[in-house]
Amino acid sequence: MALDDADISAFIAQESESALNYQDTNFQAERLKATDYYLGEPFGNEEDGRSQVVSRDLAEAVDSLMPALMRIFSSSDYVRYSPRNPEDEQAAEQATDLANYILSVENGGFRMMHDWFKSSLLYKVGVIRVAWNERESVEEKEYKGLTQLELGALLADDTVDIIEQEAEIITEAILDDEGGEIMPAVQSFDVKIKRRVTKGRVLLDHVPPEELLIDGRAKTLDEARFVAHRTEMPISDLVAMGFDKDVVESYGGYRDITLDQEKQKRFQNLNSYRDDPADPTQERVLFQESFIRIDQDEDGISEMRRVCTIGTDYEVLENQITDVIPFAMLSPILMPHRVIGQSISEKMFDLQLTKSAVLRQVLDNLYLTNSSRVLAVEGATNLSDLMTSRPGGIVRVRQQGAVTPLNVQPVGREGLAMLNYMDQVKEQRTGLSRASLGLDADALQSSTASAVAATVQAAAANVELIARVFAETGVTDLFKLILRMVTTYQDQPKTIRIRNKFVEVDPRGWNAEMDVVVNVGLGTGQTAEKMAFLGQVAGKQEQILQTLGAQNPLCDLSQYAGTLAKMVEMAGFKDTQAFFNPPARVQEVTQQLAAQAAEQQQQPQLDPVVAAEIQRSQIKLEADIALAREKAAAELELKREIAMQELELRRSELIEEAKIEAVKVAANLPGGQGNIPAP
Repeated sequence: MALDDADISAFIAQESESALNYQDTNFQAERLKATDYYLGEPFGNEEDGRSQVVSRDLAEAVDSLMPALMRIFSSSDYVRYSPRNPEDEQAAEQATDLANYILSVENGGFRMMHDWFKSSLLYKVGVIRVAWNERESVEEKEYKGLTQLELGALLADDTVDIIEQEAEIITEAILDDEGGEIMPAVQSFDVKIKRRVTKGRVLLDHVPPEELLIDGRAKTLDEARFVAHRTEMPISDLVAMGFDKDVVESYGGYRDITLDQEKQKRFQNLNSYRDDPADPTQERVLFQESFIRIDQDEDGISEMRRVCTIGTDYEVLENQITDVIPFAMLSPILMPHRVIGQSISEKMFDLQLTKSAVLRQVLDNLYLTNSSRVLAVEGATNLSDLMTSRPGGIVRVRQQGAVTPLNVQPVGREGLAMLNYMDQVKEQRTGLSRASLGLDADALQSSTASAVAATVQAAAANVELIARVFAETGVTDLFKLILRMVTTYQDQPKTIRIRNKFVEVDPRGWNAEMDVVVNVGLGTGQTAEKMAFLGQVAGKQEQILQTLGAQNPLCDLSQYAGTLAKMVEMAGFKDTQAFFNPPARVQEVTQQLAAQAAEQQQQPQLDPVVAAEIQRSQIKLEADIALAREKAAAELELKREIAMQELELRRSELIEEAKIEAVKVAANLPGGQGNIPAP
């Protein structure tokens, strides 16, 4: 027998409990600690009267990594689709433009990538959920002065309902002698309609790490037998998604994740959260979207299923087969045979704690050195004078030497040396140094430019590795999921604005299995080197084109245009067409010019006198043709006006004849006046 909803619910409950225990044991404490360390919260070991300063090493490391990572992934084409077949080349270019548009414009790409990266640096993992969001909305419109044809076309639309309608007769119908309709009445319609509009788009949602549940034994996300997104959602949103209203409302009032420690840490004012919102539809309920591998039909083969549940008893709302887990995950430091790696926070916990302890001791020693304690003989010292500290103040004593200073050994130099050592350790662990940030004048004052570049590149090695890990894992998965969603659910062409132009793309014919290629520029030093190299390439190309011409075996104008475009891109300008035509356009124009030149060469050379005579004849012929066109147009317009006048005259005659016939009929009726002269 196939498994029913109760069996599925029990399976999800078991896997969820296991995943929650795995998360609480391995991740929650570290994530809470990461938040405290990033915000510079006290450690809990502070003493009254002693320094309580907290070093902000974790915040410095993360905040220094973020600009470098965002700069690396700021290029307009850092991700592109590679065609698998020759016929997919144009589709790959369009898919690249559409995917970047979906990320950057429709989903706030900068903020999305920023939070994604930062979450992974702090909390081990950053998660983005990719889904196709389809919502139905209702809009009202008014139309005035519609014709019968336009009204019919409007009513033919199944999504349109008429709310109000008014008709006005512009011209009465014209009838013949027998009552037949010669010309129908002309009507105008004013309508108010209600149109149901269904809009779909790819929706990217940044998932908080505590809301992601995953099988602890999984090596990769695709191999996990259980992955779930566990969150709270308003009743209204669940009903809008199509779930049963009565079932959803029956779970109102439940609270679980709201009281989660990580969420409380993230939202400092969470205690002021209203448990009883004024609008009952905004009340939140526990909702879980699970992706499980289970043999529901008991054929011996497990299949991937998407199961939506509600409440702590995991009542099944939806259960359907699927072939994709719609999550893109990032971990900055990969760990073999583990789906979730390490964070930068883990490398900084001990450093921040140690530096804070040393810094506190140095400051306490400095305080004691500047405001040193004294030894006072009891009974031989005026304590009031001793406790009153003022410049030039007098301390009264009864005997010589009653007050002597208590010497404190300064340890500032040793403490600062220890702090510098800890900074060196931090640089080795994170790859962030004053040299890589361009802040160390001594490191950058090398004798040669190559030495400076080597210093900077060596310092940025760890940053480049993190960027490469991001590119080859989560970023690649993200763009694969975007392509999968648009090819599966986008059922009509989509108009997008790219490079200041509106372009229509149609994903229905695209290959969903196109490869994703990530191109990331790693480091400013390498960027400068690439710019210099491209400058040399452009110089060589110019020399070849000047020497050998545009038609040569080494390079053509389109390749030269590609070099210039790449230089503009590396300079930070996304719209390269504002400076140069794209290589494809350059090649097209070059081919056209070459064809025209070849055609001209094939034509026999004429005598200059004959050529001039031919040119004059051509000019006269073109003038005659233009004059004939104008004459024909004038004649056509005259005929049209005559026809319209004749039609109007005939219409008037018919109206007069109809009036005469009406008078005759009235005169012949009983009680009529007999021979009434025709008007």
